[in-house]
Parts: sequence; C-alpha cells; structure tokens
Amino acid sequence: MARMGLAPIYQRPRTTIAHPEHRVFPHLLRDVAIDRPDQVWCADITYLPMRRGFLYLVAVMDWATRKVLSWRVSNTLDVEFCLEALEEALSRHGRPEIFNTDQGSRFTAPRFTGVLQRAGVRVSMDGRGRWLDNVFIERLWRSLKYECVYLHAFETGSELRAGLTRWIGYYNAGRPHSALAGQTPDEAYGADEVTRLAA
Repeated sequence: MARMGLAPIYQRPRTTIAHPEHRVFPHLLRDVAIDRPDQVWCADITYLPMRRGFLYLVAVMDWATRKVLSWRVSNTLDVEFCLEALEEALSRHGRPEIFNTDQGSRFTAPRFTGVLQRAGVRVSMDGRGRWLDNVFIERLWRSLKYECVYLHAFETGSELRAGLTRWIGYYNAGRPHSALAGQTPDEAYGADEVTRLAA
C-alpha cells in the first residue's frame, strides 16, 4: 500500500501527547558514542491493533545491546503501566547512566521522571517530532508488528500478551543482530550483567 501511495482511512491512536505543565528535559545523546550496556536505556509507547480494537505497549530497551529489559500492555494511556515497566527494569537490571524518551506526557510526568532522578539517572528527551532520536526502539516496533502482531490478529488481551511474551523472548535470546557482531541482545547485554549489578 505504501508503495502505491495508499494509506488506511482509520485514525491511528496518538501515543505522544505533550503536557503543557510538565518539564521537558534536554536531549543528551547528540554526538555521544553509545557502546556499552546500561549506558543508555530508552522507552517508548506504541499501539497494537487486535481483531477488535487495540492495546498500548510500553517497552524499556538497552540502547547499546537492543535488549528489551521490560514491557507492559495497557488498555489506557495512563502513567501506571509505564511506571511498572520502569520499576521492573530498574529492579531486575540495575540502572542506566541516561534514560531517553520522547516528550509524551507519560514520560514527562513528575512521577516517572522522579523515579529516574531518585535513582541517580540522567533524563534525556527527544526533540519534538524527532523519532530518529529513539530509532532503535522504533525499529523494534516495526519488527514486532510485522513479525508478530499483524500475522496473528489477536482476539483478546491475554492472547496478545502470550504472543508478545513468545516474540520478545525470541527477540532477546534467539535473534542475532549484525550490529552486535552476530550476538543476540541477551548475549551482548548479559556478558557483564552480574558484575554490573554487584557494583
């Protein structure tokens, strides 16, 4: 359809809506060489169409290794499911130096940025409309939708969660990346994870 210049006429849900009273943090990743695990994590939200309706997915990813550290699905765009994903990633994997998101109101919410600041993490946010600033998680969304979501047309939230669990497990543990010298995200991330957590 895209090659022919066609697009569906249904309205896509908007996942990035700024809040006028929330603080927007500067983008800290310009000209930064990101070359090790836990240097930068990122998060983003996407919508996942189902046979009837859609759900929202948030994921936290390690930028250098592309590993999905945690994720949550929700039927509303509240901050709670984002906080749950963030807190799980922090409790299971320690903390990054920098955490990058877009300027959506879930990520600019003081409850969300407060968790990061209390953990000693520097907060970074993409420029408005600059999806390339968080390109690796955008690539994740594309792969996940084309290889999992669009192929199955899930009926229920529990079916979708089960499908995501299988696909993300495969993505992390079974899918080599050329950018990681043929390693999987788990292999690239896990080499020093015990050492990092003990530090």
